[in-house]
Amino acid sequence: MRIAVGGDERNATTDFVLGELRRRGHEIVRALGPAGGGAEQWADVGHGVAEAVASGEADQGVVFCWTGTGVSIAANKVRGARAALCTDAEQARGARRWNDANVLALSLRLTTEALAREILEAWLAATDIDPAEAGNIEKVKRADGAL
Repeated sequence: MRIAVGGDERNATTDFVLGELRRRGHEIVRALGPAGGGAEQWADVGHGVAEAVASGEADQGVVFCWTGTGVSIAANKVRGARAALCTDAEQARGARRWNDANVLALSLRLTTEALAREILEAWLAATDIDPAEAGNIEKVKRADGAL
């Protein structure tokens, strides 16, 4: 899978997630912020990763900031991006299955390496969208923004 990754800081969590994605055979198609050698702000990182996903350059995205909230808000401003801030594996699994989320947002403050591994495992394994949620997902995907 092609994955875009970005954060406004680089730390052990970002390095772990990048390494774990590569170890699992995923291609990092865009790395934004310090993880990619730049110094971008969370709004730019969230937007840039979401654009990569919405345009089809990446299949999925992962974004980081101190709380995870800012990058998820910025990512959700991009039409076609559905970012979910996940703090545990069940949230990640649900975000994929019930919301068809395509950008995973993580908190640099809260996410340990062990927790990041569990979240990634759940996020990447949840490939089957719950058919009962198809109507809700289509409403959210509408270009006009009306529900």
